[in-house]
Amino acid sequence: MVQAAPTLQRQAQQDLPPVVIGAGPAGVRAAETLLAHGLTPIVLDEAPRAGGQIYRRQPDGFERNATELYGTEAERAQAVHDTFDRIRPQIDYRPQTLVWNAQPDLLDLLHAPTRAISSLPWRDVIVATGATDRVLPIPGWTLPGVYTLGGAQVALKYQGCAIGDAVVFAGTGPLLYLVACQYAKAGAKVVAVLDTAPASARYKAAPAMLGQPTVMAKGMALVAWLKLHGVPVHHGVRLLRAEGDTAVEHLVWQDSAGREQRTACSAVGMGYALRPETQLADLLGCAFEFSALHRCHVPRIDAMRRSSVTGVYLAGDGAGIMGADAAECSGELAALALLQDRQIPIDANRLPRLHQRLQKIERFRHALETAFPFPDDWAAHASDDLVVCRCENVTVGTLRQTAIECDAHELNRLKALCRVGMGRCQGRMCGAAAAELLAHVHAVPLAQVGCLRAQAPIKPLPLDVTEAVEPEDHHA
Repeated sequence: MVQAAPTLQRQAQQDLPPVVIGAGPAGVRAAETLLAHGLTPIVLDEAPRAGGQIYRRQPDGFERNATELYGTEAERAQAVHDTFDRIRPQIDYRPQTLVWNAQPDLLDLLHAPTRAISSLPWRDVIVATGATDRVLPIPGWTLPGVYTLGGAQVALKYQGCAIGDAVVFAGTGPLLYLVACQYAKAGAKVVAVLDTAPASARYKAAPAMLGQPTVMAKGMALVAWLKLHGVPVHHGVRLLRAEGDTAVEHLVWQDSAGREQRTACSAVGMGYALRPETQLADLLGCAFEFSALHRCHVPRIDAMRRSSVTGVYLAGDGAGIMGADAAECSGELAALALLQDRQIPIDANRLPRLHQRLQKIERFRHALETAFPFPDDWAAHASDDLVVCRCENVTVGTLRQTAIECDAHELNRLKALCRVGMGRCQGRMCGAAAAELLAHVHAVPLAQVGCLRAQAPIKPLPLDVTEAVEPEDHHA
């Protein structure tokens, strides 16, 4: 008797392996957990080697040791790398593979080396896409030599080079000090570290940060090391502008006493902590909610990292910035939730320990927000001629005028009217600033202006793509 086609299709879907998108700390722990319970996951990794941004590996032929690459996080980075190297022969690992679109039953992929596109059916997917830089524009930020903190870190870790021979790091957040230390220890000249957060914020946050004394001590050690090695560290500054004819030559800033300062440099790395990469979660149909802690909309998840969409689980910083340790915990939790939903037995005793660990990290995360407050007065000081969206050359003045004259109160309405966020980066660089401006113009809470909807492709595709006949040929 011939089986009905719909039944065959349902059976085929039931047999699909779980998919993990991302091979950072969250993705690696998720894959390890699935494998330990008898499932062989497909791991899709945009990078050429596993590790994610924080534990990014250097290319073949580079010989810097783990301590030089990762500093105080060398041991944890090595543990993640060792775990992945151990499980790699047993999983379906697909490096240099970008997930550029997500549909209810298919993931659309680009294999970068061959420029081949394909579609991957899925039943369950763990989205561990990590984070990206959160930046606020200043005049001159489009000059050559001005980078994000994450971009500066990639250059050093992956390519073994500095962004300049005299670098200023500016903004706020733990990443500011980490990258500055990594540069200085690698032999680069760090001219100054300019933190927009006042020094008093550290003292205010100290009692809450004592819940994680080891992490707190590492942060204090970074600052102390910089000062000990002659790197000027200034708190409570305001970044005014980057100057230069054909490239950045000076960073102009205001010190805590209100005096204007001018620091000569050949490069600037700037950023205000990180924000979650949520585009794939949006395309998959996940419900979002505003997080005051992260100052943006994030996917709604339960304690086990289940999203609002059946079969979609969110792990790591892509569901909220919590750091590498939390990413590992959430990756394991997401995998355990997937196993539960497939009715595969798990060790229930493991769950309380993971939840307790995440709760402890979340309390520390709140303390970090107190220690490194976001400069929420940025929009009030932004001049009309400041370019916010560099892809479409949209200025602050255009955004303000459009918001007022067209009565645009929602971010996607503003985007439709003036093209902010329509360029190559799909709002990654300008979305946060545009939201801050829109909320300021209408004097409403940031939560009220919404967030940019994701559009495929979430990252640019080459024009000469070809259709892959057998995607399995590109796993190596």
